[in-house]
Amino acid sequence: MSTAPQSVDDKAGKVTFAARQLVKTYDTEAGEVHALRGIDLDLLEGEFVVLLGPSGSGKSTFLNILGGLDAPTSGHILFHGEDLADFTEKSRTNYRRDRIGFVFQFYNLIPSLTASENVTLATDIARAPLPPEQALSLVGLSHRMDHFPAQLSGGEQQRVAVARAIAKRPDVLLCDEPTGALDSKTGIVVLEALERASRAIRTTTVLITHNAAIGDMADRVIHFADGRIAQVRVNAARRPPAELSW
Repeated sequence: MSTAPQSVDDKAGKVTFAARQLVKTYDTEAGEVHALRGIDLDLLEGEFVVLLGPSGSGKSTFLNILGGLDAPTSGHILFHGEDLADFTEKSRTNYRRDRIGFVFQFYNLIPSLTASENVTLATDIARAPLPPEQALSLVGLSHRMDHFPAQLSGGEQQRVAVARAIAKRPDVLLCDEPTGALDSKTGIVVLEALERASRAIRTTTVLITHNAAIGDMADRVIHFADGRIAQVRVNAARRPPAELSW
């Protein structure tokens, strides 16, 4: 069953996303797959939320719907009161370009471009972007702006990907396993950069991970299971990434 819409507390900010009875099914050769089974959830402005759950629990499908990469089969997902299901293809493209920053497990940097040039790819199409050097400074890479991806470590490449995402000044930052390909020490550095950057531009940040310890740095932890929200945990105090029990 679905859970009632959740918020952090009565003093929390405005609602960025409101999911109401969100359902997503896929037709496959093996039959119908129920990825989401009636999700009810509010995500708030400036909130840092971690999504936990096993593979196939629905968290990536939910993230893709938030990002306008997929559409629900039924139900509603409201972004500042506007239903994404009512968006035209053009308005959905504009939404992804102007409102959403994506960070994935794999960095997707262009090898022939420097760190600064990779970030510029995002700022060139943004409405009111951060200068690339400022975005890279927020993730601690001011000294690596002119380096190519092959000259950067995995953690540095992921921090360039974070800088590229936040340089657009997005309303929402969606992160799918951003530390999944990194060791614990490097992962903590990336999480610190992600937290610092998201706070600086005051985004609503939603992060998928299989590492339950990362939930301690969030405002809320949403546990998915079998396409439903199984549990919501509100953290009374957020733990800095460096203090996580990895």
